[in-house]
Amino acid sequence: SNMSSSIVMQNFADFRHIIRVQNTTIHGKVKVPYAIRSIKGIGRRFSILVCKIGQIDITKRAGELTVEEENKINDIIARPLDYNIPKWFLNRQRDFRDGQTSQVFANHLDTKLRDDLERMKKIKLHRGVRHW
Repeated sequence: SNMSSSIVMQNFADFRHIIRVQNTTIHGKVKVPYAIRSIKGIGRRFSILVCKIGQIDITKRAGELTVEEENKINDIIARPLDYNIPKWFLNRQRDFRDGQTSQVFANHLDTKLRDDLERMKKIKLHRGVRHW
């Protein structure tokens, strides 16, 4: 028996197969929390929290998002502390350079990781030396 799953939608004209969120391409067929997870630096719990704070239905497909909902997601990811997401929920706590707590994602994550490794190599930390 050949079983295949299909998506049944009410408004197919509004559906977008590819969406850009935070400089990352997101597939429209995937449900919103899982689609947001394709952005590097955003995990399971953070993506669901973003949807709940933005009052976005988590059973909705990413391609069905309106422009307002997409902007809301972008804003929450960019400024999580302004939406009362607790500091312990974020992935960059007490940054070494400026002491700020923030959610680092996409290409910022790669930059921060590289900077941290360079700093560790410079001061000859064991963790940094392993990355020579």
